[in-house]
Amino acid sequence: MRRAATFLLCLAALALVLYPIVWLISASLTPVEDLVSNLRSLFPGRVTTDGYAGALEGAGGESFWTFLGNSTIVASGAVVGNVVSCSLAAYAFARLRFRLSGPLFAFALVTIMLPAHVTLIPQYVVFQQLGMIDTFVPLILPKLLATDAFFVFLMVQFMRGIPYELDEAAKIDGCGPIRNYRYVVLPLSRPAMVTTAIFTFIWTWNDFFSQLIYLSSTENYTIPMGLRLFIDQTSSSSYGPMFAMSVLSLVPIGLFFLAFQRFLVAGVATTGLKG
Repeated sequence: MRRAATFLLCLAALALVLYPIVWLISASLTPVEDLVSNLRSLFPGRVTTDGYAGALEGAGGESFWTFLGNSTIVASGAVVGNVVSCSLAAYAFARLRFRLSGPLFAFALVTIMLPAHVTLIPQYVVFQQLGMIDTFVPLILPKLLATDAFFVFLMVQFMRGIPYELDEAAKIDGCGPIRNYRYVVLPLSRPAMVTTAIFTFIWTWNDFFSQLIYLSSTENYTIPMGLRLFIDQTSSSSYGPMFAMSVLSLVPIGLFFLAFQRFLVAGVATTGLKG
């Protein structure tokens, strides 16, 4: 009975989590006139793909593929920037000894509690003076400078768990700090790096506020900005294409997570077995 109750509780929690996704898929296949009259139904009385046709056509004179390409560029640049820069900063804090390393690491942790809105205006002014507004640079360049202290902290804590005897062995074999980072610490830090990549991709892909601030041309819009056009372009909202594009925007996130999940699980399972 206890196992059955636990199983039913897990099913109820799964249904609660999956309900919004199932409703979104159902709404994307429902005609607009039926959707407005029956918002609570999970199963459409009539099925239509007009919403997906409208979603692929896009809005504001740009197709869905333009928004998808822009989102892919921004998210990919953010992932590469965060993984490389945060791993380098974490390696310096976790494995190297230098003056003021403790205060600098503490200062980096303090920035986690600093709201992003505090630095928004100074950053905007800097990028405006450099003529980078309405480009992807303001969305990617900060990621190359290890500005996400949360991921730096995550990697520092993981790298500190790697035995320091490996560094000493690498030093005896003639490895300097750079080669030690490349051939010893980096392969063993795969779980932390994959975690950073997954969360960076999801957060960047779904980010709307930063893209709204820095992007103004329709040809540079990402998917979140493209979804906004379905509400503002006419007096009546285009619910069908908007829901359909929302469903399509979830596909890359799911594929990205499934592609990297096996590396995450394999890295956790084999951590400490390599030597």
